[in-house]
Amino acid sequence: MTVKAVITDWGGVLTSPLNDAIDLWLAADRIDVARYKSVMRAWVKQAYDGGTVNPIHGLEDGTLEPAEFERLLAAELLDVDGGAVLAEGLIARMFAEFAPVEPMYQVLREVRANGVRTALLSNSWGNVYPRELFAGVFDAVVISCEVGLRKPDERIFRHTLDLLGLDAADCVFIDDIEHNVRAAESLGIRGLLHTAPEPTIEALRSLGAL
Repeated sequence: MTVKAVITDWGGVLTSPLNDAIDLWLAADRIDVARYKSVMRAWVKQAYDGGTVNPIHGLEDGTLEPAEFERLLAAELLDVDGGAVLAEGLIARMFAEFAPVEPMYQVLREVRANGVRTALLSNSWGNVYPRELFAGVFDAVVISCEVGLRKPDERIFRHTLDLLGLDAADCVFIDDIEHNVRAAESLGIRGLLHTAPEPTIEALRSLGAL
């Protein structure tokens, strides 16, 4: 294939791993870890396996206000002493330890300098995105809550392709969630399941994007 565009997720690809940030938040807020994992495991399964619509759907597609998501999630959680968890600011605390992964930003700059277009495609959790880092990196930025669609819905991929003016077969998509990668592949986009910068960068190199 000839790579004409690289489309990438944000959280867990251009940031430090999600699980690391969550673990630090759970410790800092003294959250009952087993209870959190039980709640989130069920919500995430519903969000990506279809079936029951839950708060993750609404948060990501913009139909549920972040403050309401915080209220709903906090109501399901307890701290290690069995007490209530503060809802206000919960999302900010969850992702407070996200840090940019400079090697991934650098490779996107190199890809773009090589004449390959780039796009960000992110499911938002009410995040404050570091848009100052996006300048000179992306030709298009698609945030789920801003377009009313969320991965793995094929429509959000098609929307991104339309912004790039390219066919699916011309593009590579990077994500750390397998469901999203498989959804992209079902449309004919080449999928890369991200686990760490080095193998992703090597895959881009082998595809001729670098």
